[in-house]
Order: sequence, then structure tokens, then C-alpha cells
Amino acid sequence: MGPGEDEQNATDHSTVYVHNPHLEKMKEDILYHFNLGTSTHDLPATFGDVKFVCVGGSPWRMKSFIEYIAAELALEDPKSEYPNICAGTDRYAMYKVGPVLSVSHGMGIPSISIMLHELIKLLHHAGCTDVTIIRIGTSGGIGLEPGTIVLTKQSVDANFLPKFEQVILGKTVVRSTDLDLGLAEELLQCSKDLSQFETVIGNTMCTMDFYEGQARLDGAFCSYSEKDKQEYLTKAYDAGVCNIEMESSVFAAMCKLSGLRAAVVCVTLLDRLKGDQLTSSHEVLHSYQQRPQILVGHFIKKLMCASAKN
Repeated sequence: MGPGEDEQNATDHSTVYVHNPHLEKMKEDILYHFNLGTSTHDLPATFGDVKFVCVGGSPWRMKSFIEYIAAELALEDPKSEYPNICAGTDRYAMYKVGPVLSVSHGMGIPSISIMLHELIKLLHHAGCTDVTIIRIGTSGGIGLEPGTIVLTKQSVDANFLPKFEQVILGKTVVRSTDLDLGLAEELLQCSKDLSQFETVIGNTMCTMDFYEGQARLDGAFCSYSEKDKQEYLTKAYDAGVCNIEMESSVFAAMCKLSGLRAAVVCVTLLDRLKGDQLTSSHEVLHSYQQRPQILVGHFIKKLMCASAKN
């Protein structure tokens, strides 16, 4: 593949695709960072029923989510313990209840990319079909009230372009960062049903850094002025950017390649036009962080109830 060419995307959402002929020749596939493998674990028996995957940066948050969704779906006793399936490694945490898988991905593009390679292979080896994957997390908003949820339409780079670039064998490969707009609209309707918090659909800027890459003035290094920062963030706002985080571009690209129906659901913790540091109380920030899981929990419950009736 030449520089700048976009790879062909999987369009059939029923199957989880891998695009690697070398996997067929391997006697065993070791998912090293999950501490799982095709010969040491019965992946279809454990994961074959998965229909919903939720991923987020913090292991604690993803355990909290699985406890929340178990209670919402009345799948298990609320006092049940949910063991970390990846307990043999300290890289990621994974929890499961019924058809819902909850996985941590760490912070930034490299960390979530490694996790997604192994997650996509896991779902493929397990024979999972019709999987929906949702990233739930936090972000900095632009021109939005803190606590607003942003459903990502497109992930854009620091130049506000909807693409993810990766250097492979010395050549730049460009991949699309479009997400499933139909899924975003379904989630928006769920927010309207709940009527608990503001939710919008918009573009998300994905950066390689939390400080200079996001035009913060409070890092260890800063070579620009407050005016420079405001001009840049205003340009981002004018380009349709509603929030900023550090994982959505590779998430969108890899999910699209594998045929996964995907969404990014991030709450804004502050308005970056008004400041860089989090000044809200711990209690307020905690309540904000619960909003994505409340929304996604309602969405999953709605779909499972509809499926049970059919």
C-alpha cells in the first residue's frame, strides 16, 4: 500500500474481521497483553456470546461499568464479584457479564491500539457476530457546558482533518476515522429518553499529547501565548470540534477496518475556552464521569429488551 492510500473497509457488521493472512498459519495466537491464548483458553466458550463491548481508559472505571450494567440488566446479584479476566497481566483489565464485555485501554493512541489489536483478534477467534463497541470516557469540551456528553461524528487530527495516519514499513498509511452515525443517533435518542444531561453529536479532536498537543498553558513546556491558544481552539470550534481526547482516531479507524459498529461517548469535564485545569469538586467530576455509563447502559438495556421481544 502506497503512502496516503486508505485501506478497504469491512462493510459487513455481522462478522468481526481480521486482515492478516499470517494468523492462519499460526498454531497458536497468544494475546500477550490480555494473558489469553487460543490454545490455553476456550475463547468461543467464554466470549462467543459477546454483543456489546465497552472500553475506557481506567481499569477502575471499567469495573464500575460492569457492576452498573449487571444491575441495570438484572443479570446477577448486585453483590456479585466480577473477576478481572486479565488478572495475569497488569496492562489491561477485562470484565464480563452476560453479553457485555468491559475492557480498559489505558491512555493515548499507542495504548488503545495495542489493546484493540488483541481485542479484535479475541472477538474473531471467539466467533462473535453483530458486535457493537463503544468507547466511554472523559474529554475537554470546546464551547460546551461541563458535563455535556459528546457523541463523536468524526475523529479529526490536530489540523482538524478526519484521518488517522500511521507509518508502516516506512510508509504513511492513512485510514478513515468515520464512526457509525446511525449508532450515534440511536444514542442521542437514548439521551433524550433519559432527559438527565445535555448530549450533542459533533467532531472530536484526537491528539498525541495532553498538554502542548491540546494547547494547554500549564505543561512543563509551553512556547505559545494565551492569545495563540485561544485562536487555535476557536479555529477548532469553527471546524466543528466539540471536544478533545487522545484515543478516538485509532479507535474509529480500527473498528471500521474490522467491521465493528462503533461509537465514542465522552463527557466533557471543562470548557477549554475558559481554562486548562480541572477546578470542579471530586463529587461533581465523579457525577460527570458516570454519565457515559448511564447513557450506554440505557442503550444496551433498550436493545436487549427489544431483542427479547422479537
